[in-house]
Amino acid sequence: MPRSVVLGAGAVGVATAFHLQRLGHDVTVIDRQPGAALETSFGNGAVIHASEVEPWSQPGMPLKILKWLGREDAPMLLRPSALPHMWRWGVGFLRNCTEARFHANARANLRLALYSLASLQEIRRALAIEYDCATKGVIKIYRDPAALEAGRRNSTMLAGHGLTFAVLSRDECVAREPALADTAASLCGALYYERDEVGDCHKFVQGLAAHVAARGGRFLYGATVRNLALSGGRVAAVETTAGPVECDNVVAAMGSFTPALLRPLGIDLPIYPVKGVSVTVPAAPWNDAPSHAIIDDGRMFGLIRIGDRLRAAGSAEIAGHDATPSPARAAAIVAKVVETFPGFARCHRPETALVWAGLRPVTPSGVGYMGPTRCANLYVNAGHGHLGWTMSCGAGRLVADIVAGRQPAIDLAGFPSLVA
Repeated sequence: MPRSVVLGAGAVGVATAFHLQRLGHDVTVIDRQPGAALETSFGNGAVIHASEVEPWSQPGMPLKILKWLGREDAPMLLRPSALPHMWRWGVGFLRNCTEARFHANARANLRLALYSLASLQEIRRALAIEYDCATKGVIKIYRDPAALEAGRRNSTMLAGHGLTFAVLSRDECVAREPALADTAASLCGALYYERDEVGDCHKFVQGLAAHVAARGGRFLYGATVRNLALSGGRVAAVETTAGPVECDNVVAAMGSFTPALLRPLGIDLPIYPVKGVSVTVPAAPWNDAPSHAIIDDGRMFGLIRIGDRLRAAGSAEIAGHDATPSPARAAAIVAKVVETFPGFARCHRPETALVWAGLRPVTPSGVGYMGPTRCANLYVNAGHGHLGWTMSCGAGRLVADIVAGRQPAIDLAGFPSLVA
């Protein structure tokens, strides 16, 4: 039985371990935290969406980032202190901001997102994990007709590759989601993505990890990976603070921390952390809170109902590996939500609000790395950016297939490779 070690117990790592175990591997998952899904997978935006597969590297984005410099309420804030450490990544980001590369990268992401959604649904049917799943879709609202038309064009471009969507008028928005009535006068319409789902990533990953453990998988928590010990061009063992772990295969799924692990091996993985902030509150004080996930295009936030909670998310901050949530940026998100939904103010109380930040592992292209490296038995599953929860089940299945020598179920053309 092959001994496969997965580094990282977030959504991507645990999904990889699950699929490796199904293929007959003896799996060990190593994570520095005391449990699964306690970093970037803990408090993310909670939407599993094919509707947001467009990379951040897109035409016009560099000018927007320059315009937003120094603004704490900016949707994407670049801290000057990060610049010396990310210039090569930044050059790659700029190269991917052409129309052609943007469309190609979006199509690759969509292919994986749809496959991943189907994989998630298959796991849900088989294991009955409780994770506050909702399947009502996502409504993306617009106030600017030009922005709505641009969104419609992008979705139409992806519709030929499997995306389904509908354009809603202002009245249709309110009919589908009555909570939009208070802001209806400001809207020009919306895009509705019926196949998108919502779920608590933390709960799902914890449930999936419990399933893997119950079938003999080993989870080594509270252990930091120090380095990978090579022998004959292969990884012979993973050196950790809890001792060495011998292996036949290793999958590095440590999100934004994966590049530092691989760099001593001469593997340059262009992933940079982009901090996201969320604010989660009890939904009970707001009787008429939205039942759909709402994405506000103009104010650039998402408001998502997760069971008996509401989560507001939407910040992107380029500030290195500091995962401390900025109070100013959290307050800016809340203020934007209240502008659209005054009722949210009834839910937001400092004593009950959970303010969280996580580091999205972003590549210059906005497309993740899945597959082998120059080390014969070392694989990577990282760099899925703001789509980690969306991509996790599909990416985990693809990488497990690659490790096991099986043909992946989808075409990997358009995805970056670490093998020359």
